[in-house]
Parts: sequence; C-alpha cells; structure tokens
Amino acid sequence: MLSFASGSSADDSANYPEASTTSGERVVEASFIPHWLLKATLYHGGAAGVGNRDSLGCRPVPMRTVATDPLVIPRRTILFIAETVGLPLPGGGRHDGYWYASDTGGAIKGRRIDLFTGKGRGSMSGARPLNLSKLTVSKAGHFDGCPPGK
Repeated sequence: MLSFASGSSADDSANYPEASTTSGERVVEASFIPHWLLKATLYHGGAAGVGNRDSLGCRPVPMRTVATDPLVIPRRTILFIAETVGLPLPGGGRHDGYWYASDTGGAIKGRRIDLFTGKGRGSMSGARPLNLSKLTVSKAGHFDGCPPGK
C-alpha cells in the first residue's frame, strides 16, 4: 500500500494529484512536490561491502533501489528522480523515474544518494550518462514491505 510521504499533513496530500505507475500502483504526482538537488553515486552487486540484501532485508532491485541517509530521506520513501526518466532498464523498457529508498550506506551521509544499478560493473553503463553531481529528487510517496521488482 502506498501513501503520501511522511512528514506531510493529511491536508497537504489532498492538494497533490495521484498518478499510476506501470504496475498499477498509485503514487503522488512528483512534479508538484518540492525537490532537492542531490549528489549521487552508483553501486552494484558484487562490489566490496555490497551484500545480497538492503538495509530492510530485501533484495535490491536494479535501477529501482536507492541508498540514502535516513536522517535526510527516510527508508521506505518513494523518490522521483527526473533525470533517470528514459534510462534503459535491465531486461528492456525505459525508466519511469521512480526509485525506492530501501538501503543505507556508510558513505551516504547528508544530501547524497547511491543508485543501485544491478549485478557487476557492467550494470552501471546505462546510468553513466547521468550528471551525478546534481540530480533532481522529489519525494513521491511511501511504500510498505520491499520495493517492487519491475
């Protein structure tokens, strides 16, 4: 079940129209929510210090899981990252811009995020065109359980 991002009042959520993702889930339209400009890095399965589970105990989802500083962006937050719209997804298709904050990292402190690209260094090639020094990130909602695999 998805709901409006924590920290917003019920009155605030009524002011934001909802949109549906390709899987039929409902999320709040990200373009109406204030955003941050954040520095980003990329990480992949198989790298030193990267396990098979994220900080929620879920399997990281390639091109969907994002590690954050939970003091800035709480875990279980759905994020919309405008610059990732149209990036290639593993197995085909194009990215819709939605990411799931389900991981944390020792080096991810403050206004930084770390995007999980998949298994091995080669998985990072689709995200390399991004300007990682400045990504437009908006809170788009909240999720329960593990991030959906898309």
